[in-house]
Amino acid sequence: MGSVIALKKGEGKKKVLIAAHIDEIGFLVKFIDGSGFLRLVPMGGWDPRQMNSQRVVVTTKNGPIKGLLMYGTKPAHMLSDAEKNGGQKLEEFFVDLGLSVDDVKASVRLGDPVTMDRPLQQTGEMLTSKAMDDRVGVFVMIEAIRAAASHSADIYAVATTQEEIGLRGATAAGWAIQPDVAIALDITLANDIPGVPEQDHVTQLGKGAAIKIVDSSLICHPGIVEHFRTIAERDGIPHQMEILPRGGTDAGGIQRLHGGIPSFTLSIPTRYVHTVNESVSAKDVQACIDLLARYIEEVGEADYSL
Repeated sequence: MGSVIALKKGEGKKKVLIAAHIDEIGFLVKFIDGSGFLRLVPMGGWDPRQMNSQRVVVTTKNGPIKGLLMYGTKPAHMLSDAEKNGGQKLEEFFVDLGLSVDDVKASVRLGDPVTMDRPLQQTGEMLTSKAMDDRVGVFVMIEAIRAAASHSADIYAVATTQEEIGLRGATAAGWAIQPDVAIALDITLANDIPGVPEQDHVTQLGKGAAIKIVDSSLICHPGIVEHFRTIAERDGIPHQMEILPRGGTDAGGIQRLHGGIPSFTLSIPTRYVHTVNESVSAKDVQACIDLLARYIEEVGEADYSL
């Protein structure tokens, strides 16, 4: 399914699958109209309020083509009050490539992927980019495995596909590997911003790695939750506990396989999720690396019997 699997062998005491997804939310071209504008079908959970006037890239058989993601409406100064207050609909967005219809049809095919065109930038103490969900998780996975001094467990590092449309790559990888333990790395909501009540913050940026307890795809194995919490407290690694009322990760797809696999998610707090401005704290990223590295060193000896 396109996932990338790397094995770092230990002593074979356990098979531990660590998953972080490499796909991002985006679109596929579903129609080219008579003027050469592209109509789209969403891949993943988009909020239309966050999609206006963005620059995008259409990946074609002949290479990438830059375009503009726009909403099918009149300019603001021509709108009535009722039109200004109307909600936006995904199906009303289109991509303008600035080309003739013949040139568009010569290059673009139905099913070509469309992604946002925003580079990584430093914003104060934050790192901001599109697709931080979940490229930052892949970074944490690689750096934690690199940092682990030694490990008796065999570590399967899996860069998964199709997480955003149903945890599909992770489910296939989990079925093939048959791990004893599964750890997902993903972003989580840091709603510590204006307009969100404190009780709904989920996590806070800059307060450390997020040790997930539950989300809408899984209840994390209590033994693994406690293990991560013990390491963080023992080694002074900044951390916070996470309860996510909606949303899921690759761990939710793996835990149900082979009669049930002890599964858990370590989360990177992120502001403005599923926008082009997904933002993380470098300190939180480092805390996740440190915590996962220590866990990798110890998991081979862990007993998660209930």
